[in-house]
Amino acid sequence: MKLRVGYELVYECVQPTPMLLMLNTHYSHAKEVLEPDLLSVDPPVPIHQYRDSFGNLCSRLVAPPGRTGFSTRAVLEVPSMPEERPPFVLQHPVEDLPDDALLYLLGSRYCETDLLSDFAWQNFDHLPLGRIRVEAICNYVHEHIKFGYGFARPTKTAFEAWQEGQGVCRDFAHLAVALCRAMNIPARYCTGYISDVGLPPPYAPMDFAAWFEAYVGGCWQTFDPRNNAPRTGRVLMARGRDAADVAISNAFGPTKLLKFEVVCEAT
Repeated sequence: MKLRVGYELVYECVQPTPMLLMLNTHYSHAKEVLEPDLLSVDPPVPIHQYRDSFGNLCSRLVAPPGRTGFSTRAVLEVPSMPEERPPFVLQHPVEDLPDDALLYLLGSRYCETDLLSDFAWQNFDHLPLGRIRVEAICNYVHEHIKFGYGFARPTKTAFEAWQEGQGVCRDFAHLAVALCRAMNIPARYCTGYISDVGLPPPYAPMDFAAWFEAYVGGCWQTFDPRNNAPRTGRVLMARGRDAADVAISNAFGPTKLLKFEVVCEAT
């Protein structure tokens, strides 16, 4: 299935403003790319790109005073069926985990494992280790948090989402990540595109989405507590410890977002 993804973002700056963007698809999709997502900037400015410590492609630039637009369109060849997880379900003891997975057991800016540890062990310790436990955490988060764009708050943490019982997809992901880590299951935050292919209308306005990956069965597996069901057309953009590592834009000066449009559709 051919999937078109892209966006158009317009910011207004009052002065020359350095910006750090994370707006490209992840290199793990390289073999699926039919038309690459080249970043277009209007007005044109020099762009420097690099990969951060998580392997995400980052773009540095200085936006001029006034309006600056960022856009791209890409086409990928993705599976036309809903995603499936590998058959591996076991959980590794901490002492047997790969070195690079240990980072994803630690608390982070939005995932306070220390505040949620007692709750996690009281509610999930009786379940079998591994993927069954992760799926139970996803089920809990999916039922516990009420979704609504009006509940979004850029400073909201996993603990606050748990207390309030409401949030957006990043809050679902943060809470699930924190609970998994509290249960000694490495978990990392992911952001990207998710299509509505295969779902009945009406469709909500398209947005970037958040989910997470847990290390079970000797590999990283995708879990999505917001939707809590397999989806067709999921495209990763970036992954990290939490949303602080994968913000689509960081502006080092005053900016205002004037336009935000995201596309993810079959073509």
